[in-house]
Amino acid sequence: MSDEQLHAEIKQAIARHINCLSDDNRNKRKLALQGLHKEILERKPEVDPDTLQAVLADIIKSVLNTVSDPVEKCRELSINLIQDFSKRIPNPSGNLSYVIPVIATRLGQQEIIEPSEELRLQLVELLFHLVEWDVIQNGNGKPVETVVPHLAQRLFDDSPAVRKAVIKIVGHWLLDLPDRYSYHHKLMPLLMTGLSDEQPEIAELADSLWYDVGLKYEKENEEELKDKLDFAKPAPAHYPPKVERPNLGCRTLMFRNMSKILPALLRDLTDWVLATRKKSAGLLYWLLLNAEDYITQHMTPLLTGMYKACNDEDQQVVKDVQKSAVLVGYFVLPEVWCKLMLGHVSSMQTFPPLMVLASVIQGTEREVIKSYLPSIMETITSHSVCHAHEIQVHTELLRCVESIIDISQEDIGDISQDIFNLLITILALRQDQKTEDKAYQLLDRQCKMLDMCGRQEMFTKHSLPLINTYVDTYNTWTVHSVERLVFDTLLIEAGSVVGDLLDYIVPILVTNLSTDKDPEMRLKFFSLLSRLVMNSTTTLDSRQRFGDFAVIVVRDIIIPNCVWSAGRVAGAIRTTAVSCMWALLQSGVLTKEKLAPVVEDLLTQMLSSLEDDNKNTRLICCRVMTRIFDTMGSDLGQDRLHNIYPDLLKRLDDSSNEVRIIVCKTFLAYLDSFEDKYDTVLYRAHLEGMYKGLLIHLDDPDNKIQEAVLEVLKKIGSLHPGMLLQEVESVKHKHRTQTYCNQLINYAKDLVSAS
Repeated sequence: MSDEQLHAEIKQAIARHINCLSDDNRNKRKLALQGLHKEILERKPEVDPDTLQAVLADIIKSVLNTVSDPVEKCRELSINLIQDFSKRIPNPSGNLSYVIPVIATRLGQQEIIEPSEELRLQLVELLFHLVEWDVIQNGNGKPVETVVPHLAQRLFDDSPAVRKAVIKIVGHWLLDLPDRYSYHHKLMPLLMTGLSDEQPEIAELADSLWYDVGLKYEKENEEELKDKLDFAKPAPAHYPPKVERPNLGCRTLMFRNMSKILPALLRDLTDWVLATRKKSAGLLYWLLLNAEDYITQHMTPLLTGMYKACNDEDQQVVKDVQKSAVLVGYFVLPEVWCKLMLGHVSSMQTFPPLMVLASVIQGTEREVIKSYLPSIMETITSHSVCHAHEIQVHTELLRCVESIIDISQEDIGDISQDIFNLLITILALRQDQKTEDKAYQLLDRQCKMLDMCGRQEMFTKHSLPLINTYVDTYNTWTVHSVERLVFDTLLIEAGSVVGDLLDYIVPILVTNLSTDKDPEMRLKFFSLLSRLVMNSTTTLDSRQRFGDFAVIVVRDIIIPNCVWSAGRVAGAIRTTAVSCMWALLQSGVLTKEKLAPVVEDLLTQMLSSLEDDNKNTRLICCRVMTRIFDTMGSDLGQDRLHNIYPDLLKRLDDSSNEVRIIVCKTFLAYLDSFEDKYDTVLYRAHLEGMYKGLLIHLDDPDNKIQEAVLEVLKKIGSLHPGMLLQEVESVKHKHRTQTYCNQLINYAKDLVSAS
């Protein structure tokens, strides 16, 4: 039978099957597809390839329509039919114009139309067979241009089998496509994307194929690469650890195609689709690993793309970009990247350039980066960078410091002051516990690298240079000044080192606690001063020198800030100032000799502050005066002492019982200040005034007040028992209860009898 007769016979046998392909009944369509396969491809004896080619041309359009059939089984049968045809006909390329658009429709849209994972795999395999045959046997590469974008989409497929099929196709094209040199820049990104696939099997396949592509390129260009092959340089001594270096062919391919690949890749790094950004970030690493020092020619667009990608909300994208930035450190000299990146860090004042910088430093060789460390530190410690309040900026600054310490180790000696200044600044501006912990950790690592005993040695060496940077500016600080926060943090963290720095610290405190400064700022500084004074033995007085400066603190800081002025903030300042005075007296640094020059002014101000609206201020004032009496004793002078008791008596009328009780204790200390030989004749009027004033409060409704006043009356009664007895007898009948009067009368009589 001739070929024409066989063709006619087959056409007649399948005519009904062709008609049934468009039937509404799904079973008829399924049976029609099965019938076509049986009548054509299962016919015995086998139909010759040329006749199959002619038959396929007759039925291709009808069969392709069923690739979009709503029934999955019908779609499967139609794909199998076309695939089986493609394996047996001599020239499938004549049907590509029909088949490829259908495959693209099912797989290459923004939203995948083909829902079945198995059928997507079948379509990719069909594409593989069609194009593989076309590439190897005909050498017609034109369809590649059309297919590549759709293959790229399949690299995002959820099915590992589909992605693996894509890698196989692209790998074979790069190895065997006659016109592959024209498509290197399109095919290489597809294959190299597989290197970062989450499935190890796919990543290994891509790695193997990429290695083979490089070897084949070497052999095909042996003459051109002869010098590089014959006089191959040894592998760089400074190379990423646990990474196999790509062969010369792979590196040369990247060298020649990177300018075409990189711009599109950098655009995809900021694509609105997350999956695209993830694939692009993973691919960037492999591109740079193969490009090596050729990265230098693309640094400007590369860094810009990395900065944008570091802002990504997905952490995997950021992590992959950081990993790629490390390679920049390995392959690009600091002379190049410092000029670009340090300018970006200063001008952009955001965290992405710092994030990339930290990673680049991490990949740079120790000896090479050494001479650039001062420039790097100068940039990241500039006010425009390190004074930022954003947590992310702090995090990346700490990563920069960590990278520098990791790489430079003992070489950080020359920049140790800059590192210290930066870490203290970050501690001052910290917004979370994680930042604080990391800063302390790096301080400890810095100490270890410099062979210091601990943080105290570090603070001893670096605190004064840091303070000296504020000499010209501290008089202009405001409550929002970063320098004020750094100063605050430095003194709190420095511990006993503060005792060595009093000559420099006290003038700063005096200036910024001047009454013409902003009240809120004065509150901040008083808070600092109070904290230091309360721990004076381990801070201000750690070297037993603070006594010489305590008088300055009292005269120039505390007394002026106790003067009344209107406002709630002013009231808070007065309370804080008085509290600070109390802490100073408690610390013991103000001896009688130290206190003497200022005691008069201090007493005057404390007596005035007894009238303050704030109960706490009045309360603390009483305690301060108690301690002044205890410290100075009779050195205050009898006349001065007699001028004080009217103010103390007035406090017994205070609205707060707590103040009234505490002023009784002040009275006791006050009475102890009188000389042993008290002249009762000379000071009779003063004694009489005190007796009368105190006796009024012996009849107080509150038992605690009565008992406190009774104790004071007993003490003062010892000065002139007779007068006390006379005064008690004169008011006893006016009291609601005479119990305390009787106790006092008996006490006075005993004293009279004893004398």
